Amino acid sequence: MKDNNDKNKNEVKNKPLKKFLKILLSITILIILILIYSRFVGTKGLVVKEYKIKNPVFSDNLYGLKIVQLSDIHYGITTDNKDLEKIVATINKLKPDIVVMTGDLNSTDLSKEQLKELTTNLKNINATINKYAVKGNHDVSFDYWDSIIKDSGFVDLDNTFDLIYNSKGENILIAGINTEDNTKESMKTINEYLETSTSQPSYKILLLHKPDTILNFDYSKYNLILAGHSHNGQINLPIIGSIYLPKGAKTYHESYYKLNNTELFVSGGIGTSILKLRLFNRPSINLYRLVEK
Repeated sequence: MKDNNDKNKNEVKNKPLKKFLKILLSITILIILILIYSRFVGTKGLVVKEYKIKNPVFSDNLYGLKIVQLSDIHYGITTDNKDLEKIVATINKLKPDIVVMTGDLNSTDLSKEQLKELTTNLKNINATINKYAVKGNHDVSFDYWDSIIKDSGFVDLDNTFDLIYNSKGENILIAGINTEDNTKESMKTINEYLETSTSQPSYKILLLHKPDTILNFDYSKYNLILAGHSHNGQINLPIIGSIYLPKGAKTYHESYYKLNNTELFVSGGIGTSILKLRLFNRPSINLYRLVEK
């Protein structure tokens, strides 16, 4: 009789421990499943984020102009040749007039074969007007940025600008800065043109990699600023939001900001950087349409 009582007492004592172990096991399994999903599902696929841009300076023949932004490919980490081929096919189906790339082609050494794949895919992107690119923080660490950009048909807007004219002789300025340079030096050529030109552009677009760079200069000169770098958090949790933000995207890291008369868009990007994970933040490109209303 005594043995049965002792057994019952031990079972009562062990119930909280068993319950705790079950909860711990359930949490561990859930974490493992989330990590597997974030690595192998969350990093694949493609979301096209479409935005309509309205501005009173647009003339009739600017309406409908399409700009596609590609950013933070980080080729060779979680983005491979097949992924990029699908992304290029999606971009070409959108029939963009302008394609812009806002940095971080890769963040690891690439083999000759990978360099060829990356260059070929970027070359296959079609744009009716032109393709433009600016360096990211990872791009400055490798010496093949120049050759990839040149061979793939992109214009490297490294602290300079281009003018796009329409049929009425109006022009759009599209400028780019290297956010790893001293900001004042980066803006020098662009500012000189804006300060001395007798014919001011109808619309001004600025490309950069790190969005927080705009804290270091007068961004109000630009109608539209396109950035990358933040990955919009890369790993996002319900209610909490982004759990990690890189230096250079602490202030501006979400998809969109309205800053008086300037619109800032931050691309969520394609690949991954430090962590090979994406959660509630699938790879994406941005499509901007200039519209009347």
